Amino acid sequence: MTDILQLVKAKDPNEREFHQAVMEVVESIKPVMDRNPEYRSAKVLERLVEPERVIMFRVVWMDDQGRVHVNRGFRVEMNSAIGPYKGGLRFHPSVNLGILKFLAFEQVFKNALTTLPMGGGKGGSDFDPKGKSDTEVMRFCQAFMAELFRHIGPNTDVPAGDIGVGAREIGFLFGMYKKLANEFTGVLTGKSLNWGGSLIRPEATGYGSVYFAAEMLATANQSLEAKTCLVSGAGNVAQYTMEKLIEMGAKPVTFSDSSGYIYDEKGVDRDKLDYLMELKNIKRGRVKEYAEKYPEAVYTPADPNADHNPLWDHKADCAFPSATQNEINAKDAQNLVNNGVQLVCEGANMPTVPDGIEIFTENKILYGPGKAANAGGVSVSGLEMTQNSMRLSWTRQEVDNRLKMIMHSIHKTCLEAAEQYGHPGNYMVGANIAGFIKVVNAMLDQGLV
Repeated sequence: MTDILQLVKAKDPNEREFHQAVMEVVESIKPVMDRNPEYRSAKVLERLVEPERVIMFRVVWMDDQGRVHVNRGFRVEMNSAIGPYKGGLRFHPSVNLGILKFLAFEQVFKNALTTLPMGGGKGGSDFDPKGKSDTEVMRFCQAFMAELFRHIGPNTDVPAGDIGVGAREIGFLFGMYKKLANEFTGVLTGKSLNWGGSLIRPEATGYGSVYFAAEMLATANQSLEAKTCLVSGAGNVAQYTMEKLIEMGAKPVTFSDSSGYIYDEKGVDRDKLDYLMELKNIKRGRVKEYAEKYPEAVYTPADPNADHNPLWDHKADCAFPSATQNEINAKDAQNLVNNGVQLVCEGANMPTVPDGIEIFTENKILYGPGKAANAGGVSVSGLEMTQNSMRLSWTRQEVDNRLKMIMHSIHKTCLEAAEQYGHPGNYMVGANIAGFIKVVNAMLDQGLV
C-alpha cells in the first residue's frame, strides 16, 4: 500500500493536500484489499488516484477600470464509475491543481456514500470575488464559462458552488452556459428557486452536518439539546449549521472568517444569526462588525503566525469545523479534547490534519469525517438534478425529509462498514471503506475504461 503513496508523491511532489487525502483512504482500506486480491490485480488504487480528465485553461476578463486580468481555470473530472462527475467550483486565491485534486478525490467517496448516482469532480479558479463589483464578477464568470461549457453537461459533468461561488456566481455561470449551449438544462446545481433550484440547497451542507452529529450522539444515548458548540467559518455551511443547532436546542458560541473569530459566551440566537447572515450575505462585511453590534461578544483577529487556532480553545461539548481544509492541527485537536469536547463533526472538507484525527480516535471522540458528515450539500444537489430531469419541484419539507433519510443512511453505512472490517465506531474508516467498495466494484463491472 505504501507503493501507492510513493507513486503519488513521485508523480506530483508538490500536491500535499492530495497526498494527505490519498493517505487517509489507503490506510483505511488495507483490510478490504487483503480480502479482495482481485482489487490489487486490477490496479484499482492506481486507477482511483489518477483523474480521468484534468482541464486547465486561461481566463481573461476586464475590471470596471478597463484593466485586463488573467486567471487560471480548472476542472478535475476524477471518476465517473457510478454517474456523471459532480462537485463544486471554488473561486479563491488559494486554488491550485493539487487542492482541486484532493477535493475531487474526496468527492468520489462522498458522492458514493449518498446512494445517488454521481461520480466525483471539482473545479474552480484562483480568482478572488471578494471586493469585486457585481459586474466584475459577471465578466469573470462569463469568461470562465466560455471555456468550461464545452466540457460539462447534465449527463457528463454537473458543477455546483463551493467557497466563493454562491447564488450570484451560479446565476452568471448558468446564463453564459445557456447562451453558448443554446439549451436550458440542469447543468449546474445551486440555482435560484425560480429557475430550477431546489429548496434546502443553500442550507443542505450545514443541516446535513448537524443531522449526522445527532445520529452520532444517539449511539451514546445523547442529543444536541443544551450542548455548547464551537463552529468555524461564517459562510453558508457555518450559517446553516448554526441555524439547525439553534433549532435543535444547542448553543453555538463561535464563528469566524479569514480576518478573525467571534466568541459569544451567551450563544448565537436566532436574532443574532439573522444579523450575521445579513452582514455576510448582503453587506459582505467582516465578523468584527458582529462584536460592534453585540458588545458581549469577543472578537479576536487572526494571527497568521500562531501555532494553533484559538477558536478551538473554549470549553464546549461539540465542534463543527466548517471553514476550510486543515484548520484543526494536532495542538487544536488536543485543546478540544482538554476542553471537554465529545464530538467533532466536519462541515468542511478535510479540516483536520492526520495527527489531529489520531488524537480524536485515541480519546474516543465521536468523529464525523467530512466525506460523510458534509455530504448533505451534494445530496441535495443530486435531488436538484432529479427535480430538473423530471421538470418538477418538491416542497421544502419533502427535500428536508429526503436529506434526513440520506444522512441517516450514510451514518448507518459507515458504522456497518467499520464494524465489518474490525474498526467498530470508527466513522472515518467506515466512510472510506464503504465509498471505496461501491466505486471500485462499479469500475470492475465496466472493464478497463
